[in-house]
Amino acid sequence: MIWLTWRQFRGSAVMMAAVLVALAAALALTGPNLASGYAAGIAGCTPDDTCDQFFDRFFDGYQLPFVAVSFVVLALPALVGLFWGAPLITRELEAGTHLLVWNQSVTRGRWLAVKLGLVGLAAMAAACVCGLAVTWWSDPLDKSAVLDLALMAPLVFGARGIAPMGYAAFAFVLGVTMGLLARRTLPAMALTLVVFTAVQFAMPLLVRPHLMPPVTATFDLSHVNGGGIHMQGQGGGPVYISMRPGVPGRAGAWVLSSDLLDSSGRTIAGMGEEAPLPLSATSGPCAPAGGPPSLDPCWGEINRLGYRQQATYHPLERFWPFQWIETGIYTLLTLGLTWFSFWWIRRRLS
Repeated sequence: MIWLTWRQFRGSAVMMAAVLVALAAALALTGPNLASGYAAGIAGCTPDDTCDQFFDRFFDGYQLPFVAVSFVVLALPALVGLFWGAPLITRELEAGTHLLVWNQSVTRGRWLAVKLGLVGLAAMAAACVCGLAVTWWSDPLDKSAVLDLALMAPLVFGARGIAPMGYAAFAFVLGVTMGLLARRTLPAMALTLVVFTAVQFAMPLLVRPHLMPPVTATFDLSHVNGGGIHMQGQGGGPVYISMRPGVPGRAGAWVLSSDLLDSSGRTIAGMGEEAPLPLSATSGPCAPAGGPPSLDPCWGEINRLGYRQQATYHPLERFWPFQWIETGIYTLLTLGLTWFSFWWIRRRLS
């Protein structure tokens, strides 16, 4: 049975291995230069002077490959579910070859166990190798990424660490389960894609924020958490400020909410919203004094007036605990679908 499963699966396995080898070679060739460039840039900057400028230049120079390799890791589990999981059983059911196997000495349970075990382990290994390799390669970029692409950000988190292994296992068994229910390849692939996409959207939006109690604290305002200081209209007027998903001194944090508080502690603006301040853009600390204005005096005046940021966030230190917890959740979902598949094939499938 193992030999037969390998014969059926070897073409897909060889293709996946070739893709992984090509990806690993590209990462291995470019990774050392990426790390050395980051180290050299950090050595030549100071936190209060040029580090922010270096981070922007460094990330911008590698943004396209950063997004590309992250997309590969994010797409791999879905492809496993679509092209490995969904057709695994349905092609046997459509061709009727499952009846020939079941009429031999192979039981239904053993038939399904060998298929799930052999192909499922290959899917998990491929996703794990891919995720860890990209995590190693992108480490310098993760340290310098913009807020929306920071390590804890939903789009990046799922393409790092061991989480892709859990996604791949779940997607594969989900595809198998949909194949058992639909008994046709194309409907099974469509159902797999819809359900897997829904779960992948629900996890960062509804589940991941609550894996641990988030931290809530107040911070002084600066360019890190303030989206900008500007006036509306022409000819001067009041100063407006908006909030960004950043936390001073907490680089890489996943900010769930960022609110602007006035001196009485009342919320006057949320993340992405603007609020007017009792300051003038034509005179005082927030007025440009010839040439490009320095905003440091303006931020200082805003803080002196009692305005603060109240942020609810998950710090970067929770990256690996979140990875293990989320992988555990997907493991439980995978085990549940596996149990259902064995129950269905023994009781309902003929």
